Order: sequence, then C-alpha cells, then structure tokens
Amino acid sequence: MSGRLLLGRRAIITGGAGAIGRSTARLFAENGARLAILDIDDEALSATKAELGDAHLYLKLDVCDRAACQKAVDETVVGMGGLEVLVTMAGTVPPGGLADITVEGYEAVMDMHMRGTFNMCQAAAPVLRAQKSGTIVCMSSIAAQRGGGLHGGAHYAAAKGAIIGFARALARELGPDNVRVNAVCPGPIWTGRRPLDEMNERFADPAIMPMQRVGMPAEVGGCFLFLASDLAGYVTGVTLDVNGGMHIA
Repeated sequence: MSGRLLLGRRAIITGGAGAIGRSTARLFAENGARLAILDIDDEALSATKAELGDAHLYLKLDVCDRAACQKAVDETVVGMGGLEVLVTMAGTVPPGGLADITVEGYEAVMDMHMRGTFNMCQAAAPVLRAQKSGTIVCMSSIAAQRGGGLHGGAHYAAAKGAIIGFARALARELGPDNVRVNAVCPGPIWTGRRPLDEMNERFADPAIMPMQRVGMPAEVGGCFLFLASDLAGYVTGVTLDVNGGMHIA
C-alpha cells in the first residue's frame, strides 16, 4: 500500500515495535512519513530499526511515565522538525476473570492503556493546536464494545472503553484548532503468537465471524493510515471497527 498519503508528515507511533505497530509504521513510511517509533521493548525496537532503517527515530518509552512522554514528544519535534500525527497503541492484553484481577494488575492495565494514551495526547496536543493542524489516532479494541470476550479481562475492556470516550472528548475539544481525533477498534488480529490456521479455525463459523478469519496487522495499519491522512480530512470523533464483521451494531 505504498503511495504519498503522508508525504512530508512527521508521526509518533507508541507501541510502534509491536506486530500492529510495526505494520502501521511500515505503511506510514511507505507513504512518505518520517517516524518516531516509541516502544518499551529494546529488542523489538532494534528489529524495527533493522527493517525500516535510520531515517526514523527510535526511542524507548514507558508511556505510564508522564515526564518521559513529554520528553519523547519534545525530542521528536526537535529531531524531526515538527509533528503532524500521533498514534497511540502501546499496551498488552492481560487475561483474567474478575476474581483473578489484583489491584496492582488493574492499576497496571489502566495505566498502560488509558494513562499512557492521556500522557501522550496531553504532551502532543499543544504542538498540534499551535500549528492549527494535526491528527491523533488512538487504539481501542472490540473488547470495549463487546465487554471483552476474546483474551482481555474486564480491566482491559474497561481501559479500552475509556479510550473511546477520551478520543471523542478530545475530538470536540481540539476540533476548533483543526486537530482531528479518532479511535480504532480491532477485533482478533494475528500477531504471530499463535498459529494462523489455529486462529482461523476458531473463527470459521460465519455466525461468529462473517469473514471467517482473523485479521492481519497490516489491515489494522491501513485504517490508521487512512485516519492519519487527508483522505479522512472531515472525519473526527469516530470509532472505526476493524473486525471482519464480528461486531455489527
């Protein structure tokens, strides 16, 4: 999906060395963007750099650390000369029933997903508002819409639901400054951790999954690319489903 949709744009992607993050980064780069790829995983960052090359920035970041998020945004703006796009997708998918979720586990999940999204948006928004242009795309999940039901526990569904509300609130607040904010809700996506055939077999029933297969990381990345580009210039406050029809409401 190479092209010129983001030619000359500078973009931050948190969780940018994960399966979906790297696919998104690859698509952004192929469409002309210069990237700051932020991730907490040193090994994954190195692998991403080996694939995408030295034209981009690679920063280790714990999104739960507010000061570190501000520093990463500042380094990006200085290092790349500006910022037009923020993509937030850092996070994990922890399982667990209600009785199994500890206070520490709840706080860790809410911090990584919701606080991490908040930290990055609060750090980047002044840059975008000052230039009267920009776009933010936040990763949520089908778990937020269906109350879990895949792998994440109730705390994960709650955190991802909070992100949807947060993105809509930011769309209202930042819209007058010509800054668009949207959320993406993937369904089951193959990240390489389980055999693809095994996952597709699980979703082979069209009553459960109309497309009868799991999604691929690049299919999520393509939606981030669309929302970050001028093709979505009049799109803000939406929650874009990417789930093969699993959640039709």
